[in-house]
Amino acid sequence: MEITGIFTAIIIGLIIGALGRLVVPGKQNIPIWLTLLIGVVAAILGTLVAAAFGVDETAGIDWIELLLQVLFAAAGVWLAAGAYGRRRH
Repeated sequence: MEITGIFTAIIIGLIIGALGRLVVPGKQNIPIWLTLLIGVVAAILGTLVAAAFGVDETAGIDWIELLLQVLFAAAGVWLAAGAYGRRRH
């Protein structure tokens, strides 16, 4: 992963975090900064997994990579919401 890829992953990760939060049903009582952090991590993980499967560089929009990123973000938001909710009670 090149430095431009890392910056792109961070920018896309901010959007991915919001999408991941939208995918998870119900209300998530986690701070927005945590959602954004999860999105950045999910974007990087999704890119790495897509590269491992050889689907990170396709013609046009990388739909599989985007799907992986959103799924990682949704899983991260779901786990964080569960852990954060238990900690606060």
